[in-house]
Amino acid sequence: MSVIERSKIEVLYPSGVMNATLAKALVALLPASVLCVGSVLLFLRERTLGSFLQLLGAGCLVMVVLTHLCEALHLFPWMHWGSEHSVGHYLDLWSAALGLTLFPIGYLLHALTKRHA
Repeated sequence: MSVIERSKIEVLYPSGVMNATLAKALVALLPASVLCVGSVLLFLRERTLGSFLQLLGAGCLVMVVLTHLCEALHLFPWMHWGSEHSVGHYLDLWSAALGLTLFPIGYLLHALTKRHA
């Protein structure tokens, strides 16, 4: 490994170890993105209430992943990521609650209306 590559790694990870929050967020980014892309495609094909709720829920789940990425990378420090009763905490909390509620409800509505059609 060259000196330049090593210095780039040291800038990103001063301790030489990737932050656990960053690793988890990067792993969660793939399934959240797949859900979001699938929901967008479904909504573009069928503009129903169920597909809209799925899209909204998937967007909220992506927001959860993005808040964890911002926390791990120390972006927007004024949001006090990880602190209880902070803006970042409530953004993460409400995004998770809405995502885990709206996506299954949208999926259920879509499945029930598809069954009757």
